[in-house]
Amino acid sequence: MIHKNKKALLFGFLSTVTASLLFVSDAKADSFYDTQHDDQTSKLEAYLKFTKIVSIIEEQYVDDLDASDIIDKALKGMLTNLDAHSSFMDAKESKELQVQTNGEFGGLGISVGMKDGALTVIAPIEGTPADKAGMKSKDIILKIDNQATIGMTIDKAVSLMRGKPKTPIKLTVIRKGESKPLIIDIIRDIIEIQSVYAKTIGDDILYLRITSFDQKVVSSMKKAIKEHSEAKGIILDLRNNPGGLLNQAIGTVDMFIDHGTIVSQKGKMADENLTYNATPNNSDTKTPMVILVNDGSASASEIVSGALQDHKRAIIVGRKTFGKGSVQVVMPVGNNESLRLTIARYYLPSGRTIQAIGVTPDIEVAYGEIKKAEEGISIKERDLQLHLENELEKVDGVLLKDEKEEDKTIITEEQIYQDAQLKSAVDILKALMINKK
Repeated sequence: MIHKNKKALLFGFLSTVTASLLFVSDAKADSFYDTQHDDQTSKLEAYLKFTKIVSIIEEQYVDDLDASDIIDKALKGMLTNLDAHSSFMDAKESKELQVQTNGEFGGLGISVGMKDGALTVIAPIEGTPADKAGMKSKDIILKIDNQATIGMTIDKAVSLMRGKPKTPIKLTVIRKGESKPLIIDIIRDIIEIQSVYAKTIGDDILYLRITSFDQKVVSSMKKAIKEHSEAKGIILDLRNNPGGLLNQAIGTVDMFIDHGTIVSQKGKMADENLTYNATPNNSDTKTPMVILVNDGSASASEIVSGALQDHKRAIIVGRKTFGKGSVQVVMPVGNNESLRLTIARYYLPSGRTIQAIGVTPDIEVAYGEIKKAEEGISIKERDLQLHLENELEKVDGVLLKDEKEEDKTIITEEQIYQDAQLKSAVDILKALMINKK
């Protein structure tokens, strides 16, 4: 009797659990259906709202606009509100982008970005019209000629600054430390950039300045390092480098590490989740290295400095970088129009993001000049007569020897003292070189 009751109780318990599970399953199915239904309803209501507003504007707006014009404007506004780098480009703008990417054009040699809603100079590229005219990193551009940049997209700003070579342009800029806006006149020119400059400091330091990551950076760096094989330390100067090609940034890091992640990118689409790893081919993992960065170092520059910092392969010196760590693609959408869309963000080997954060140097040093105490005239007695005779001949306009031309392949002590960040980099590198010994 007790045995039968136990069976009955067990059966009753199992029946209750089964019924409960069925009820829960049905509830989940209903909930899932309701969620899907709500999503579809919400999406349909949003589309209907958009269509209704387009219709109202077309009928009642003070100027004549057809639906196509209104939708183009809506698309531009929509993409601009996503982030500073996404945009909808009509046929004209798409063609201009092609010219910029593939052909020669007149420009200023300046890289710009949106920071806190303002059109901000990331960096002027060395040797270009903008650089020669005195544009500086973090300048805020208020006007391009007579057009205010408030609310202007980057694409529109770039389009206005680009133009025929030898034509003038006037930029109104706000600069930190200046009491009023500055007017800077620039003459457009064909932008020809030397991306890598190699110089020596003393007998054993190789200084490599990369102005932008174009397609020749890795090959140029390898050539410079080979030509200066006696160097016992390397300074890599990425200050005011606005970035460039991802593969060149990866190739640069790969020259100095032989394993591990260089950079990864993560997006919504699975095929945009990529990881780029180092290879062991001919990597220099031993030569002491210091990297210089500042607030004009962006994108590819941040990948290089951040990756080598994470791998503890280099000491980073200078100021915090710009913070541009997003990935954009250009997609055709018909009628010669295109969409530039942010699809992913870059992440450094440690997993940290660059976007809006940047790379913080290991040792922060402000830009400036280091004053040296004057040593005065130091002349030994036996040299006194000859020295004074030489000085008299200089006064009379006669030099005993022709003055030597400045050697642009070396950095002098005087030049080092004019650049506090470089001076710090040299001192740190010398300490690393001594430690290696």
